[in-house]
Amino acid sequence: MKKTIISILCFTFSGLFTTISAQNDFEIVKNVDIFISVLNELNDKYADEISPGELTQTAIKAMLLSLDPYTVYYNEGEIETYRMRNTSESGDVDVTLQNIDKQIVVTDMVEDGPSAKTGLRIGDRILSVNGQSSENRDIEAINLAMRGQPGTSYSVEVFRPTDNKNLTFKVKREKVKQPNIPYSGILGDKVGYIKLNQFLEKAGSEVLDAFNKLKEEGMEYLILDLRENGGGLLGEAVNIIDIFVGKDITVVETKGKIDEMNRIYKTRNNAKDADIPIVVLVNEHSASASEIVSGTLQDLDRAVIVGQKSFGKGLVQKVYPMDYNTSMKITVSKYYIPSGRCVQNIEYFDRDTTKGGYKIPDSLAVAYKTKNGRTVYDKGGVEPDVAVPEERIPEVLSALIEEQAIFDFANDYRAKHETIAEADKFIVDDAIYNEFLQYLKTNKYNYTTALEKKLEELKTTAEKEKSFSGIQTAYNQLKTQLENLKTQDLTTHKAEIARALTQEIVSRYYYSTGRLINSLHHDSYIETAKSVLLDPSRYKAILSPKK
Repeated sequence: MKKTIISILCFTFSGLFTTISAQNDFEIVKNVDIFISVLNELNDKYADEISPGELTQTAIKAMLLSLDPYTVYYNEGEIETYRMRNTSESGDVDVTLQNIDKQIVVTDMVEDGPSAKTGLRIGDRILSVNGQSSENRDIEAINLAMRGQPGTSYSVEVFRPTDNKNLTFKVKREKVKQPNIPYSGILGDKVGYIKLNQFLEKAGSEVLDAFNKLKEEGMEYLILDLRENGGGLLGEAVNIIDIFVGKDITVVETKGKIDEMNRIYKTRNNAKDADIPIVVLVNEHSASASEIVSGTLQDLDRAVIVGQKSFGKGLVQKVYPMDYNTSMKITVSKYYIPSGRCVQNIEYFDRDTTKGGYKIPDSLAVAYKTKNGRTVYDKGGVEPDVAVPEERIPEVLSALIEEQAIFDFANDYRAKHETIAEADKFIVDDAIYNEFLQYLKTNKYNYTTALEKKLEELKTTAEKEKSFSGIQTAYNQLKTQLENLKTQDLTTHKAEIARALTQEIVSRYYYSTGRLINSLHHDSYIETAKSVLLDPSRYKAILSPKK
């Protein structure tokens, strides 16, 4: 049987040889021959039984890892998962799971999805799915068990800490629409806001619908929020730009090795609104199609970009079907926005890929010109016209988040309160904050500050050098002072902690959309965007070349 398997592999590769030989590609022929020889030797002589299929799959995936992270091979079992992830109506799992303290925990849910309607809650610990224990299983395995055909059901057993008991739910699978736009609305001062999470099917038409609705509501300025948007379909990016610029304008050009990948994408329609002032928000997680939209609107001087430099993914992939119901997603080209620059941040090819590729330094950046003559650079990613400094999170808040104190308190609050005010109106007031402080005492949450860690390092060093006794009194005094300062931090940084609590509690009732809506009240990006939009002279000056 083993000989038969290897013979089949050899026969398959022999067909490849014919094609390759015709291409006169000796290097490929030689190395494929070496691979088959190695596989044959292992099959004949290795001490244990081997699986040629598994070894070949490992070899393929290791080979692709030496290229870029977006060139991926999908075996027969993986290709369906890929398809489901790339459609807006996937029938897929409607909960977000995270591994917290070696437990699989529900951390978010699709509003009005089957899990929420059945009774599952954020904070539930997954014990089993369809009777199979979650112990020692990873999140992907749990997701796979939950996934299935719409109309079928699965049972899930959870432990709910706030009730201190196990609960079992039967969840009926449904097609779950992951919205491209979770929220749009007027933020005041006639400033419209559209949050675009992804570029899946119909993203362009959904943006247009939201835009038209906001215009009817009196919008005179627009904020398009592409933060945390990892991209999607290139065509949908073109459709969105089509709304704001004229007909037959080049949006993006792709260039690759093969002719069919060399394409120019242009707008197809007259602009729905070529004049409305626009700010596009980006951050370090805005990638791919997000960078086409933001970079193109910047190159055409059609919008002011606000935020932080985007991720820098200028590579285009295409999925090719292969034998035995497998597929491969291959990086086939790079894309270039109207100024001629490519936003790709890391060069993977012909570099030491063991170090993750070569990041283009600013010193090697090439200058390009926008439509109005402004200078822009190919520094990898889209650089904002107006930068928003990264917000520093107080150490005490970071510790409370890391220790799950805020997460757990929100679960406890949800268990005690059936309803709260609307997402945009709810706040953690003094009464709720004092309740949180009491909760910290009751549940004995503790955290260690950076100064406390340094103090412990000092103690360890002194003990090794047998000199701790000489500084022990000073050590104890300083330790007490640091404990007092840590207690005061809960008062000093009350505003920041209360905002984090507010958004976490809101998410228990209104999920991620509610969290987003609530966060708009205290969003430095939004405040910066409005300051630009509501100052016409500043807006115009940003889009004009420097003299």
